[in-house]
Amino acid sequence: MKDIFKALNDDTRREILELLKKQDLTAGEIADNFNISKPSISHHLDILQRADLITGEKKGQFIHYSINTTILDDVFTWLLTLKK
Repeated sequence: MKDIFKALNDDTRREILELLKKQDLTAGEIADNFNISKPSISHHLDILQRADLITGEKKGQFIHYSINTTILDDVFTWLLTLKK
């Protein structure tokens, strides 16, 4: 859970999730939406992957990233238990 909240505690990573909510993208396609270096984007993608918020699938020479909604469902379910 700690990794999930760490990953969500950054504007850039939340924006990446918003992009991936619409469609799967490569790191380069994601980077095209930001004014930061590609190594920085890779770092953000690594943090999101370690938190299981995104997955990467190699297709040819590129990795296509997608959002992992299962982990988000788990987080929402856990948060709702706190409300009871």
